[in-house]
Amino acid sequence: MANTRSAEKQERQGVKRNARNRAVKSRLRSTLKTARTAAAGGNADLSTGFSEIDKAAKKGVIKKNTASRYKSRLAKSVKRASAK
Repeated sequence: MANTRSAEKQERQGVKRNARNRAVKSRLRSTLKTARTAAAGGNADLSTGFSEIDKAAKKGVIKKNTASRYKSRLAKSVKRASAK
């Protein structure tokens, strides 16, 4: 329970941020899932997956290195699928 006006404001802002971050992270997970299944099927489109990863990193939901790792793994899975 907040004791001061500034603490109450921080609480309100935290709720908003939490909702926004949760939405971005959920959308990222969904996009990555579709990108991975497409890669496994052979018809991969990296641009949508990369775009969503970059947006999440830009908004601070995931860190820059994490975004880089996600992109690397996605590209690797696409390359592996296309080699078969």
